[in-house]
Amino acid sequence: MTSTILRAGDRAGPYALPLGPDLVRHFAEATGDHSPMVRDGRTVPPCLLATSTFRAQYAAIKELVPERIFATARSGVHGEHELLVHRAIGPDESLHVFVETHSARPSGENLRVTLRHLILDADDDLVAEQWWTTVLLGTTAEPTGPEPPDYSFSPDGSAPYRHAEVLVDEVMARRYAELSGDFSEHHFSVEAARRSGFEAPFLHGLCTMALCVDAATAQVADGDPGRIRRVALRFATPVFLGERLRVELFGVPGGPFRFEAGGGGSTVIRNGLVELVR
Repeated sequence: MTSTILRAGDRAGPYALPLGPDLVRHFAEATGDHSPMVRDGRTVPPCLLATSTFRAQYAAIKELVPERIFATARSGVHGEHELLVHRAIGPDESLHVFVETHSARPSGENLRVTLRHLILDADDDLVAEQWWTTVLLGTTAEPTGPEPPDYSFSPDGSAPYRHAEVLVDEVMARRYAELSGDFSEHHFSVEAARRSGFEAPFLHGLCTMALCVDAATAQVADGDPGRIRRVALRFATPVFLGERLRVELFGVPGGPFRFEAGGGGSTVIRNGLVELVR
């Protein structure tokens, strides 16, 4: 790409989106997914779409964001994520994804870049969409595209409708790395984590998202991942290995539900939203 500016609507791809029953089962093992439909490879859970498009996201952002912006950025972190599923997806479907620039916004000394993923089936029908926001640290650019939706909420001291806890350990981090291909050292090494600005190794953001959605599926969707229509959240801080992640859901039966997650006394996920198929 030769442009020196970010432009909403620029597109990269298509990229193949690998699925299959074995990958679904591997995802269930890596994330501790409780659903029997996922554990036996029958049903594609929404968060597997995010995991499977990790490589497409990495390739596309390098193509869509001008090199000069990356050259001045210290690093990048996953800031927000939204996933919208238009219909149930089978594990044996042939899918592909296009990635386009949705928007970019300066944020203090950083730049928030949102890429939209269009996930299509063999007939080129849209089956799911993602909005993947990366915060590029220490760089900036002219704003482009529309403002992303604002899902901010505050529990205001109200008691959660439901909650769940899960232990996050090195075994989970390693299994998820094997699944996703993300073996970044800060997930396993104290020294590397400190170079990234954190005190200890921490879990992958997309795995943390999967844990939250699995908790929501078990608590408010009768254990059926096919009932999850929309997921949105903001990553606040990582959950460190060895800690327990507590997911708290707020709302009323029928939803939509809001959620937060925390670990080690810190908020890990803010502004979480889960919508169910009606």
